[in-house]
Amino acid sequence: MAEFKTNVMRILDKEGVEYTAHEYQHGKEAVDGVSVAKLLGQNPEYVFKTLVTKGSKDYYVFVVPVADELDLKKCAKSVGEKSVEMIHVKDITKVTGYVRGGCSPIGMKKQYKTTFHITAQDIPQIIVSAGKIGYQIDLNPAELIRLTDGQCADIVKGH
Repeated sequence: MAEFKTNVMRILDKEGVEYTAHEYQHGKEAVDGVSVAKLLGQNPEYVFKTLVTKGSKDYYVFVVPVADELDLKKCAKSVGEKSVEMIHVKDITKVTGYVRGGCSPIGMKKQYKTTFHITAQDIPQIIVSAGKIGYQIDLNPAELIRLTDGQCADIVKGH
């Protein structure tokens, strides 16, 4: 892979966090996470998507396995809100600095409270967006949780 660095990769380099960068082919549109896992030849249980919600107090970031769906009630409870809702696609760049399909829990415009699904604690690697469509990073889940000052909770449906 060419020496292409996203802002996320530069942050990880600066923090001394080891990671592996992955690139996948894509068109102009965002690719769903399960397809990204297939394109990378990775276990979908290790590939996580970054979702942004809004509560009454602030924005919240939730990072869950790509095949799972957020349970908004569980999410709200995990951050001490009565309820949270997904932000509109048109607001993603304004809130995070990223585009849909390229949203990473690292390096947003502001560090929002970040919650990872509890399975992140038990997997050997976690793969998240590198902050640009077509690029993913693979790193130690504990490092990612530490770097984002994250917490873990049961935040998906059906678990």
